[in-house]
Amino acid sequence: MDNDTRPDPVEGLGRFLRSRRERVSPADAGLPGSGRRRVPGLRRDEVAALAGVSAGYYSRLEQGRELSPSVRVLEAMARALRLGDEDRRELFRLARPTARRTKSPVRVERVRPHLRQLIESWTRTPAFIIGHAQDLLATNDLTDALYGDFAQQDNVLRMLFLDPAAKTFYRNAERAKDRAVADLQQTAASTPEDPRILELVGELSVRSGEFRSLWAREYTRVPPYEVKRMRHSVVGELELRHEALGIRSAPGQQLIILQAEPDSPSADALALLGSLGAPEVPHQQDAARDAQ
Repeated sequence: MDNDTRPDPVEGLGRFLRSRRERVSPADAGLPGSGRRRVPGLRRDEVAALAGVSAGYYSRLEQGRELSPSVRVLEAMARALRLGDEDRRELFRLARPTARRTKSPVRVERVRPHLRQLIESWTRTPAFIIGHAQDLLATNDLTDALYGDFAQQDNVLRMLFLDPAAKTFYRNAERAKDRAVADLQQTAASTPEDPRILELVGELSVRSGEFRSLWAREYTRVPPYEVKRMRHSVVGELELRHEALGIRSAPGQQLIILQAEPDSPSADALALLGSLGAPEVPHQQDAARDAQ
């Protein structure tokens, strides 16, 4: 009987991925140069970051220990490796993605009206709601004032890694970044094909070398929440206790509350910050005269 000499598709996938990443230079991928390298092309962690998957997951693909990559993950790999049409077809042929995972619905996140009303009623406490990819979905007025130093209040990770204001606003920006990345990795591990997470990780990987380095790490747990120390450009230093509460009616969303100790300098700073943005209330005599 003749032996089957056909190559193992799993082994072939690993060889294919290795050969293609060796052909892509950091400059081609939009990454800053990092001096002399021991290996040609991209490293595994760089491909993983560009594709929006963990370094461990990508390593398992190259080693043949991940047997069912989805179409969405393969498409992200093809973009990261800058594959042409022929190589893209070969990638899909070797990977043989599972059909049942080809359609991942885009997650549309909405905040329930009563939750918006709840946080808007808190005039002395910054509070906001974030989505599964740490997008800011709803904020109250004091939150807007607190983060007013940032050019755009849209996503926690984009604010931390892409906005220069983070360096002066957070007294320990490194700690805040560690926690935000670990939180995102935990979410990505349970939903590796999520289009919003793939998009966010891809953008941050290209634009921030610091993010790429943190994303390549393997986290075992999310660091605990603690007191956040901030420096606001108008009211100065603040120490606020950070609490994150899961919203059971909207899995993946979290209610974030930043509290100051009563009668503390931070409480006074928040009160001042709130008063700066509050509309002027007319004096009683002026109001009576206007009513006549």
